[in-house]
Amino acid sequence: MTTGCRDSHWRVLIDMEKTAHISKTAARVSLDDFLAELDSYTERVPLDRLTALLRRLDISLDDVIDCARFNDERYQRNLLRSGSAYHALILCWRNGQRSPIHDHRGSSCGVRVLKGVMTETLFDVSANGLIFATSSSELKEDGVCGSQDSDIHQVSNLQSDERDLITLHIYSPPLHVMGTYSLISGNVGEFADPVFEFCHGDGI
Repeated sequence: MTTGCRDSHWRVLIDMEKTAHISKTAARVSLDDFLAELDSYTERVPLDRLTALLRRLDISLDDVIDCARFNDERYQRNLLRSGSAYHALILCWRNGQRSPIHDHRGSSCGVRVLKGVMTETLFDVSANGLIFATSSSELKEDGVCGSQDSDIHQVSNLQSDERDLITLHIYSPPLHVMGTYSLISGNVGEFADPVFEFCHGDGI
């Protein structure tokens, strides 16, 4: 059986409000320097390194506003930067939009919330092959989380007052195909994730 999210040694969830001491002691990294370091990798960036960089990243919404494009039908993936070992995407979520329930086969995925509050739901696989939710948590602005490989999760914008959500996602290596899951079937589907400027997602 594959290792579930609850047992993954690489599962990372950090709320900047709860770890303010990290920001005070670690040197901040500009967006240009952040991307330059990612450019220096020719192979997969370890998840712990990726999330550490995201926590130190000095970024505002103004830095990426040109890539913040929304779609009223589904969440939208917008390419910020493409390197040999990673893709940096700005994901824009209208209120109520969700990703599919998915894994990150072969990739490390780090996320930083730029605007709004993100809801992340984690899943595990039961003895009969069906998935079930194990937990849900909210990640506020500047919060960082990470997952990789067989970790299964869903990202949603469930805020009140029709508020939008904008998140920065780093996939290393670039995530071209993800496994997708259903609550009512044990079959694992595939979503081929084409990445280009202002690419649509596959969620609700």
